[in-house]
Amino acid sequence: MNDPALADSAQPAVGYARRLNAWDAAMVVVGGVIGSGIFATPAAVARQTTSSHEQLLAWAIGGVIALMGVLCYAELGTRRPNAGGGYVNLREAFGLIFAFVYGWNLLVVNHSGSIAAVATAFVEYGAAAVGTRVADPRPYAIGAIVFLTGINWFGIRAGSLTQNILTVLKLLAIAALIVTGLVAQGAPPLIAAPAPVNPLAFGGVLLPVLFSYGGWYYVNDIAGEIREPQRTLPRALFFGMLLVAACYLLVNLSYLAVLGHDGLAASTAPAADVMRHVFGEAGARMIAAGIAISMLGFCNISIIGAARVFQVMGADGVFFRSAARIDPRWRSPNVAMVMLAFWSCVLAWSSTFDQLLNYSTVGDWLGMAAVIATLFWYRSVRSSEPAPFRVPFYPVLPALFIGIVLWIVAVTIWQHPGDAGMGALITVAGLPVYFIWRWLGTRSGATA
Repeated sequence: MNDPALADSAQPAVGYARRLNAWDAAMVVVGGVIGSGIFATPAAVARQTTSSHEQLLAWAIGGVIALMGVLCYAELGTRRPNAGGGYVNLREAFGLIFAFVYGWNLLVVNHSGSIAAVATAFVEYGAAAVGTRVADPRPYAIGAIVFLTGINWFGIRAGSLTQNILTVLKLLAIAALIVTGLVAQGAPPLIAAPAPVNPLAFGGVLLPVLFSYGGWYYVNDIAGEIREPQRTLPRALFFGMLLVAACYLLVNLSYLAVLGHDGLAASTAPAADVMRHVFGEAGARMIAAGIAISMLGFCNISIIGAARVFQVMGADGVFFRSAARIDPRWRSPNVAMVMLAFWSCVLAWSSTFDQLLNYSTVGDWLGMAAVIATLFWYRSVRSSEPAPFRVPFYPVLPALFIGIVLWIVAVTIWQHPGDAGMGALITVAGLPVYFIWRWLGTRSGATA
């Protein structure tokens, strides 16, 4: 199902350079997953669950589902260790139009909206860390986006070094939160027998959990810049996600230990409440600084990963042709990165990103399920092709992941049909845009 038009794709004259090691790749996984979710989402999950048991069960199941997805992405990454990640897999397996719709969602909503939202929240938490409030965070959010884009202008090493520092700092902040909660109060009260879980309602509980676990795919987006990717990618994905899952479970234990299930459900800022309970306002400010650092790291890796996808789209002729350019000195997709930053700044200034993210949550996980579905194509059509890493328990594990995602999406559509419907409209809107790009590409080729 490959598109024959890809044979005429405008390939950049300069390619990427493999400059990242296993540690760098693991920090990309951890930094791409841990953003703001773990500091706020547990309260939302607590409001939808009936006990501490159910709360912890939701986060444990979410971790298992994420690990299943990670193993699938590990095989896909080793099969195609190139820039573009899931976009490349979809293009090769199902055709350029499917890949474009996937990239369209990333460009218009998912990545750009996430960057805008998290950059705005970074400003608010940063202000809280120094004991003040910002009347209008938009100029500062735009400044943060421009600042990170400027760092990454100088190549993957500059961006990766920044990412490593920010990820280590965010892990230290999470460790402080965990130790404070568990040492201050001990283990959370889990004596009561767990109540039966309603499978239909539990699907709605898992959606915000999975939202917090998403983001591991960024490392596949930059696979073209990782040394020995066939060996490095699976290790970085698996051990990086294990570390994330352990952090998430321990953070939830910390929340429950200090606040209890009812207190967690009533909290609007559980991390600050835990630290304030032990250290007063100084503790709340300290964790606010840690959250701000975590958010800045997430924005950084989003800019790095998404720009590579849009660079490949430019090379395929379904985005601006100039976006295909890779800087010959810094080996970075600077044009695509500036375009991404511009649109993210527009969303940040217009303050429309929150609703866009509500629309995109379902599409984000459906996109991951579609990427993992390409495994069946590779195993059948490219069965003789060497695969340095193969997902265990194939085909059960990828099929189970896809089935779980479809179940959660169905529950979400049933509970929030408006948001899901708008998400579907945004996706469908990509189809005419695709044909316009292809038509423009044909015209420019004829003119040349």
